[in-house]
Amino acid sequence: MARQERQNGKCDGQANGCVRRAEWASLSDAQLLDQCEVDTYRASGPGGQKRNKTSSAVRLRHGPSGLIVIAEESRSQHENRARALRRLRQAIYLHVRENLGPGGVNSENVAARRELREARGREGGLHLGRKDPRFWPVAGLVLDVLQAVDARVSAAAEALGISTANLVGFLEVDVKVWQQANSLRARFGQRPLTR
Repeated sequence: MARQERQNGKCDGQANGCVRRAEWASLSDAQLLDQCEVDTYRASGPGGQKRNKTSSAVRLRHGPSGLIVIAEESRSQHENRARALRRLRQAIYLHVRENLGPGGVNSENVAARRELREARGREGGLHLGRKDPRFWPVAGLVLDVLQAVDARVSAAAEALGISTANLVGFLEVDVKVWQQANSLRARFGQRPLTR
């Protein structure tokens, strides 16, 4: 079982001397691991005698963002370290918000973002599965836009140049993205989205 927690973030991803989210996410595994405090420990639960004798579970604490991710499913520490790194990259997109820049939230500014341009389908919508490598960068951008427009779905869809139904469908692809969108909505006094 994996858990993700967020400590009080040390950086909001904005241009006040902090490294941007895209820069963290584009680091190699070794570079990202260098920014982390790595703990290994014995995971509890099923797995037999070997699991109970080896420290195969991995906890990564990413110092710059304050994010913590855990992977303990496998009996192999190497597999768990790779899983934890994937989860850390996802957590960065989920929890670290970026300011959309001086142009703010308008469809021209947002449409010019590389991650959105590369992810649009022929008809202009967002139809990505969570295993698509373009999914997490676009999810981060969508959550940035939602935050910038006080979590109003129709305003975010307009800024992204997609329909409200397409935006809600994109948010539904991953339960953690859906939860983060609803967390933003709660913070701005909006009702939660329902399926």
